[in-house]
Amino acid sequence: VVFIGHVDAGKSTTCGNILYLSGCVDERTVEKYMKEAKDKNRESWFLAYIMDTSDEEKAKGKTVEVGRAHFETPNRRFTVLDAPGHKSYVPNMIAGASQADVGVLIISARKGEFETGFERGGQTREHALLAKTLGVEKLILAINKMDDPSVEWDQSRYDEIQTKMSPFLKTSGFKDDQLIFLPMSGLTGDNIKERNKTPKWYTGKTLLDVLDTFDVTERNRDLPLRIPMLDGYRDMGAIIAIGKVEQGTVRPGTKVTIMPIGHKCTITSVCINDEEMQYAHCGENVTMKMAGVSEDELRKGYVMSISKDPCRVVTKFKAQLQVVELPEERPVMTSGYKAVLHVHAATEECEILKLYDCMDMKTRKKEKNPRFVREGAVVTCSIQVARSVAVDIFSGVAQLGRFTLRDEGRTIAIGKITELPKPEPDKKK
Repeated sequence: VVFIGHVDAGKSTTCGNILYLSGCVDERTVEKYMKEAKDKNRESWFLAYIMDTSDEEKAKGKTVEVGRAHFETPNRRFTVLDAPGHKSYVPNMIAGASQADVGVLIISARKGEFETGFERGGQTREHALLAKTLGVEKLILAINKMDDPSVEWDQSRYDEIQTKMSPFLKTSGFKDDQLIFLPMSGLTGDNIKERNKTPKWYTGKTLLDVLDTFDVTERNRDLPLRIPMLDGYRDMGAIIAIGKVEQGTVRPGTKVTIMPIGHKCTITSVCINDEEMQYAHCGENVTMKMAGVSEDELRKGYVMSISKDPCRVVTKFKAQLQVVELPEERPVMTSGYKAVLHVHAATEECEILKLYDCMDMKTRKKEKNPRFVREGAVVTCSIQVARSVAVDIFSGVAQLGRFTLRDEGRTIAIGKITELPKPEPDKKK
């Protein structure tokens, strides 16, 4: 589950409160953080400290890295990713969202705060869009700070935000059944686990109930294993790899190949939340002990795949793009346009090679071989990557086939890979 939203919408505080309410943090730790927050004149932030553990984050009151923690509801195990909301940390957020199934977009109901987050260039918009591209299946819109003096649980404010957000979310590609709106307060804990002071006009479930009961997509366990790597490091002499299983099942003893470098190695043990497991299915975040590989060969963005059917490695591919927002200084996209490609956990420089056709979303006009395209168009194009990257087509492993293009620190397009070059016959697949 990934918590995203505009800077200061209250993500870390909400995550902290969830961990506290579901019993993952004891009273003592909370007392310690309360005192620490008081010392820094940040009294209402003590819950956020549970998530923001580095001193830099506590001093600034901003999340920088993607904070991780675990909590359990009656039916499920969750990994919480508290993603940074601040503009300059969006790439960190992309890494966070690319491993989540469900997103909680936290929106501040406080007068003025919702508006800043939602204007063009505000983060609430960009985050909702990224969540969709990165494969978040369900989006819970938690309207936070309902207890704020400027709101005081006013139903009209809640309705106003819902009315403004809905059409925008639809254009981002979310369908009605993928969206759940709910009011809450991250600081007082109203409507997180129990209703507490939630007024009668809200008849839905609390946040933890929603998380516990929504339907999860079935992933295929029997297909060839794919784990996009998040990190590799050495710990007490053992080589450790972390990633999320996107396809297949991982077991100790599995022989894998790290792509794009083609290095073969073996997984010796599989852990989920520090517990050793006999296997882990799709959707689990796993930590694996490795043999026959050094930490330098386990980099963020490499893909671990089963040796007898490894992931494809390419330097170009065909894709379908939706152009979201182009920078003012380069208002059109042409062949030769350079950007940064984010696909699963990998980040690579890339260039648009050729535009095949495009369609304007507003007028529904189609055009073959356009010379350039503007904001709002849907384009089929080919993209050249600076270094070889391990990917798949969207209809294969969706998570390895969706990507975002960013430029000048903003998301300019979201897309999916539709076709990979034909493999060369002399090499074995």
